[in-house]
Amino acid sequence: MIELIFYHQFISERAVHLIKVPIVLLVLSIQWVLVGIFPTTSMAADITGAARVVDGDTIDVGTTRIRLWGIDAPESKQLCQRDGAEWMCGRDAALALERWIGQRTVSCEEKARDRYGRTVGLCRVDGDDVSAWMVSNGYAVAFRRYSADYIALEEKALEQRRGIWSSEFQMPWDWRLQRKAE
Repeated sequence: MIELIFYHQFISERAVHLIKVPIVLLVLSIQWVLVGIFPTTSMAADITGAARVVDGDTIDVGTTRIRLWGIDAPESKQLCQRDGAEWMCGRDAALALERWIGQRTVSCEEKARDRYGRTVGLCRVDGDDVSAWMVSNGYAVAFRRYSADYIALEEKALEQRRGIWSSEFQMPWDWRLQRKAE
């Protein structure tokens, strides 16, 4: 009789365990589905609006400063050498970006945050990738340290000697590093 009670208790505990496991899995599955359908606060929404160009790789959309994804453009004060003369390539990169965007709406998807807390975003104008446009036209270089997305476009711009590739210039990250050391 004692053996029967013990066996019955064992079977009851086993049955409860067998019921608990599927219920836990069901609850987790529902949570995963809901997270997929309903974004959490940690998931960033697109940032859309009129853009103000700060420099060749940074824009402001509303109150959000956005560093363009995967590229590095000459700094506003950076000079390049073209045909033996100084050329304000950094200023021209910013002006080219400003002219290209014009009054059109910019939509940016946050990809990361940089070390300064700025949003790093993949931005588009009328569906066109802003970073791709800057690199294709030789106003920026692929920022290989963070992305390989624009390397092929950079190589084509170099081959066609577009923008900064028609001049002698210092890579923007090297230019900044040199200024910081001075």
